Amino acid sequence: MGRILQFSDVHFGCEHKRACAAALDYAHATPNDLVLITGDITQKGYPAEFAAARDWMRAMPEPRFVIVGNHDVPYWDAIARVFHPWRAFETATGFPAHDGQFASHEVMVRGVVTARGFQARPNWSKGVIDLDQTRRAAEALRQAPIGALRILACHHPLIEMVGTPMTGDVKRGDEAALIFAEAGVDLIMTGHVHVPFAMPIPLADHCSYAVGCGTLSHRERGSPPGFNQVDWDATTITVTALAWDGAAYHSHQVWRLPRRQDTRKAATAPDPNVPGELEKAVV
Repeated sequence: MGRILQFSDVHFGCEHKRACAAALDYAHATPNDLVLITGDITQKGYPAEFAAARDWMRAMPEPRFVIVGNHDVPYWDAIARVFHPWRAFETATGFPAHDGQFASHEVMVRGVVTARGFQARPNWSKGVIDLDQTRRAAEALRQAPIGALRILACHHPLIEMVGTPMTGDVKRGDEAALIFAEAGVDLIMTGHVHVPFAMPIPLADHCSYAVGCGTLSHRERGSPPGFNQVDWDATTITVTALAWDGAAYHSHQVWRLPRRQDTRKAATAPDPNVPGELEKAVV
């Protein structure tokens, strides 16, 4: 029924050039409904890095949807970090940093910013999610066409996977993940940790999933450069982590996830006009 190619953490400035070029070839050779890029398109937010990222993304097939990551702020520009941290990203990509979305009959994706230009803790690379923005995103995703795959896209994993080489440490992440699951979200698709994963969110039928993507940069953390291919039909979502072996992309890991069924029927899908209990508690 559908296919998404997910790329993340390309980190132009320290990108893996051959892997990036081969990823473009793969995207053009593989029919898909959407190219999704989940942040950290640059390494330090330099103009030359944004220009390279822009050219690479524009060479991708359409449609595309891009969200921002913590490396996509001007790294050394304190004024920009405080007053307009995402201006360079928005100029380079043409996508809004906040509240962007993509919708078709097959899939709806809503983007949420989990990165910050600065924050009141020493490690600014960690994630934060605003629960009012969570509420707006959940409300939007409740409007998805009946039967469409519902996806929340952000840079940092909202829930932590045991065994990853680093954490997103997202403030309010667990609470937000449950709100999205309540709203009928099928996948929360993220990057940041540079390794692929797929795991259920512990709510209701456990058919909302957190899906993480690898990197196309030289900043590897135990997994080779790669990206995700997500295929779905009426009953199953298949996440294939593709890995670069120096010559081509090959299947590295595969997860077959039972697809939630309530959002495929009007009688059982979350009411687009009525927030769930967790979502109402945010207001």
